[in-house]
Amino acid sequence: MKTHRLNMTASLLIGISAFAVQAFASEPTVVPEQPPFPAQGKITYVSRDSILEFKALPEYREPEWVTEKFVKAGKLPPVAERLPKEPMVFKAGNMPDGMGVYGDVMRHVIGGRPEGWNYSAGQTQGWGGIDIGMFECLTRTAPLFQVEADDMEPLPNLAKSWDWSEDGRKLTMHLIEGAKWSDGDPFDADDVMFYWEDNVLDSSVSPLNGATPETFGEGTTLKKIDQYTVEWTFKEAFPRQHLFAMAYGTFCPGPSHILKTKHPKYAGTTYNEYKNGFPAEYMNLPVMGAWVPVAYRPDDIIVLRRNPYYWKVDEAGNQLPYLNELHYKLSTWADRDVQAIAGSGDISNLEQPENFVESLKRAANESAPARLAFGPRVIGYNMHMNFSGNGWGDPDERAKAVRELNRNLDFRKAVTMAVDRKKLGEALVKGPFTAIYPGGLSSGTSFYDRNSTIYYPHDLEGAKVLLEKVGLKDTDGNGFVNFPAGKLGGRDVEIVLLVNSDYSTDRNLAEGMVGQMEKLGLRVVLNALDGKQRDAANYAGRFDWMIHRNTAEFASVVQNTPQLAPTGPRTSWHHRAPEGGEVDVMPHEQELVDIVNKFIASNDNDERTELMKQYQKVATTNVDTVGLTEYPGALIINKRFSNIPPGAPIFMFNWAEDTIIRERVFVAADKQGDYELYPEQLPGKPGESGPIN
Repeated sequence: MKTHRLNMTASLLIGISAFAVQAFASEPTVVPEQPPFPAQGKITYVSRDSILEFKALPEYREPEWVTEKFVKAGKLPPVAERLPKEPMVFKAGNMPDGMGVYGDVMRHVIGGRPEGWNYSAGQTQGWGGIDIGMFECLTRTAPLFQVEADDMEPLPNLAKSWDWSEDGRKLTMHLIEGAKWSDGDPFDADDVMFYWEDNVLDSSVSPLNGATPETFGEGTTLKKIDQYTVEWTFKEAFPRQHLFAMAYGTFCPGPSHILKTKHPKYAGTTYNEYKNGFPAEYMNLPVMGAWVPVAYRPDDIIVLRRNPYYWKVDEAGNQLPYLNELHYKLSTWADRDVQAIAGSGDISNLEQPENFVESLKRAANESAPARLAFGPRVIGYNMHMNFSGNGWGDPDERAKAVRELNRNLDFRKAVTMAVDRKKLGEALVKGPFTAIYPGGLSSGTSFYDRNSTIYYPHDLEGAKVLLEKVGLKDTDGNGFVNFPAGKLGGRDVEIVLLVNSDYSTDRNLAEGMVGQMEKLGLRVVLNALDGKQRDAANYAGRFDWMIHRNTAEFASVVQNTPQLAPTGPRTSWHHRAPEGGEVDVMPHEQELVDIVNKFIASNDNDERTELMKQYQKVATTNVDTVGLTEYPGALIINKRFSNIPPGAPIFMFNWAEDTIIRERVFVAADKQGDYELYPEQLPGKPGESGPIN
């Protein structure tokens, strides 16, 4: 056969063999090395046990005004009686600026809006770290960015310790004893069991951040032993990986004594009434976190005040938090960066690259109120294709035909080859920020292996050849390929792309994909929804393609690991089981499932590293997701704050609001501002309006 050049048009290839057609596509290769980024901050690595411990101290302290106005007035018990037997003690040696002083506010700006406070039933609080400040989880992982790799295990939290049985199939967890919710009600195993039995296990409830039974291992059970002890039983031996799933945001119990009053099992209500039973206007919801919601003005502000029953202290016995108040100004996500740089806001995760250059310019000024620190490239975007071929999301005939294409490897290769990732990145920001990302694990995780990352280089003509091989040709001459005559009447292939309209980066990437797919001959139509509606459409399977910012499983691997593959009916972002059915996994997905399950069951670091190399190769070779771009984020923090860990990434195990351990953050007395809206006031009774003084 005559040799043809790679750039020959697809029209000249009609009639030649499938073997020859395949040869025109660019050969897969190892992903290019990323450009250096010297602005990245340096992390100081420590051992896990250098961060905190649980122990009783000889005496405890609190803000003087709490003692004077509340304890002496008989409105609160003394601080020692409000703390657990052995509170969590943060070690001063791990505090960058040492133990702090009380006072001041951290002012956040967010683009989200609160649905309500029922985290357990799936309501969002508006994001931006509100839920992280309110809810505590069994374990904690965000501070692990600073922990040495060979010491990597979640930190204790509500579960102060745990023990494995000899065969490794049972895990006994010891809860913190004597801790209380912010209204003074005891925290105990009943709260843990309510979250597990009546939220996670109840298929009619979808907790925020998507906790399912499979999140903790298929067939896993949990039972109460006594008021401060619970016991997990697993199918595999020593699945330490599940300890990471017990951190934010998949095992963060709510106040059962409050939530049960709206739950169908206990109150005879409907599930909709349960989910929406604690709207944003409901104040003073009891929490285990450091701050309690006390004020909400729609499209204006949410205010949280210190929790008088918070169960963490510093080594001097000072009850945390140091900061009295948190503000959440309700604006836009882009405005968050602007206000943090300007000094009218205090913190931002600079995660939208469109704002990088201007933010760097402003922060470089010596008089700038905020400092800016970049972390590793852990913010990545994938385009997920809906792989369900058996009815997830109740697709119509058009959507079924698209999913059939999504399940075809040559079609997926065509799509990924048509993506000009360099142009996508440069459309977001110029400079050494973005990098080519073909999909799979983030380059910022310690499990990333470049040589296992398969990349299909940009080759539009080769991509068109692959579309023809699949049977898609432009038969009506309008520039878009058509289905074969026997399918949908030979109409244009039309694909609906789901995107979050709240973020400019998401929208810009989606619009870029529409343009690039048009060059390939695919008509892509945007379905831009706000975050809550987008999440609902995702969980329900109502999408063909979806722009999705990577979550913790891609950035850390050890967090939310089951979500790396369809290991259960509701673990994968793009392939779930229909109601009453099973996941119809493709061969490469089964490989990924097997790899992930082996990883979860393994306690051998070398084996786990090798398994993730296999995962990366299978995922990227088979285009499990279409990677779009990857870039670093930067923490913008007002210079008046102390105890900000050096090199803290804005996202790895969790977002920066958790990574910096806000309950330890303080403002030196000579730098404090007059920002408190409710000075010397504490949360009121659940459901009552506002704080009390």
